[in-house]
Amino acid sequence: MRLSRRSLLAGVAASGFAGVILDSARAQGKTKLRFSCAFTEADTRAEAYKAFGAAIKDDFDFEPYWGNTLFKQGTELVALQRDNLDLCNLAPADISKQIPAWSLLTSAYLFRDADHMNKTFKSDVGKEFIKMAKDQLGIQIITPVYFGSRSVNLKPDKPIKTPADMQGIKLRMPPGEFWQFLGESLGANPTPVAYAELYTALQTGTVDGQDNPVVASKLMKFDEVTSQFVLTRHVIAYDVMAIRAKIWDAMKPDQQAKFQAAADKAMDANTAKFNAQEAEVLEYFKKEGKKVYEPDQNAFRTFAQKRYVDKYGNDWPKGALERINAIK
Repeated sequence: MRLSRRSLLAGVAASGFAGVILDSARAQGKTKLRFSCAFTEADTRAEAYKAFGAAIKDDFDFEPYWGNTLFKQGTELVALQRDNLDLCNLAPADISKQIPAWSLLTSAYLFRDADHMNKTFKSDVGKEFIKMAKDQLGIQIITPVYFGSRSVNLKPDKPIKTPADMQGIKLRMPPGEFWQFLGESLGANPTPVAYAELYTALQTGTVDGQDNPVVASKLMKFDEVTSQFVLTRHVIAYDVMAIRAKIWDAMKPDQQAKFQAAADKAMDANTAKFNAQEAEVLEYFKKEGKKVYEPDQNAFRTFAQKRYVDKYGNDWPKGALERINAIK
C-alpha cells in the first residue's frame, strides 16, 4: 500500500509537471503581438481591444501598451516598419505623411457616418488603399476603429444651415495646418487655441465656438458656455488597426479569417458603444435647453469637398472620391 501510494503521488506530480511543460510549450508556440496606442486603458477602445485579444488568445499573445508607454504618438508606423512593434492603433494622418494619396481618407465630409466608413474599407476602393499601404509601407490594415464624430458647438445663438452662415464665426481649431484648413472648409474663421484653454476662450468670447465629439464637449463642460450644437458631423473620427505585413502573411488562411472576424466583432461593438454615448449626450443637451439640430449636410459636404479637392486632389487616385461618395 505504501509503495502504491508513493507511486500514485509520484504519478500525480509527474503529470502535473508535464502539464506545466505542455502549457509552457503552447505559450511559446504563440506569436507575441506587442500592441501600442495613444489612448489609456480606461478608454472604450481599450475595452474593444481587450475583447479582440481574448478572441485570438489561442494563436496570439496580445501584449498591450496603453497611453503611448511603449512608443510616442506618431512614431508607431516607423516602429512597425522597423519590426520593433507588431500591432498598433494607427492614425490615418500618419499614413498620409508617407503616402499622400491617403490624405483623401483624412478629409472632411468624406464619410457620412461610421457605417459608410466601414463599408468603404470593405469595398473595392477601400481594398485598393489597404493594398497601397501594404505594398508601400509593409503593413496590413485590419479594420477601422471609430471614436465619434466631430460637430460644431457655438456660443452665439445664430442659426447655421449652410457654410455661408459660418462666415465670420471664430471657430477654435487645434493648432496645425491640417486643423486650420478643416476650419476653413466649414466656412469659418479658424482660430488656434490650446484644448486646455478652450473653456476660458469660449467664456470670454475669444472664440465663438469649437468642434469636438459631443461626448468630449460634455466631459469638458463646454455646454456651460455655449448655446447650441450644430450636428455637422464633418469628421468621422477613426484610426486603423494595423499589423506588420510579415506577421499577417505568415498566418494560414483560416488564422487570417479568425483574426479578421475577431477584429470586426470587437470594433463593431466599439462603434455601437460610441453611438449610444453620443445619443445619450445629445438628449442631455436637449433637456438642458441647448439647441441641437442638423444643418444642410449636402451644402456643407459640397463646400468642403471642393476645398479639399482644390488643395489636395492632385494627390488622390483619380475617381476615388466619387467612388466613395457613391457607396450606399
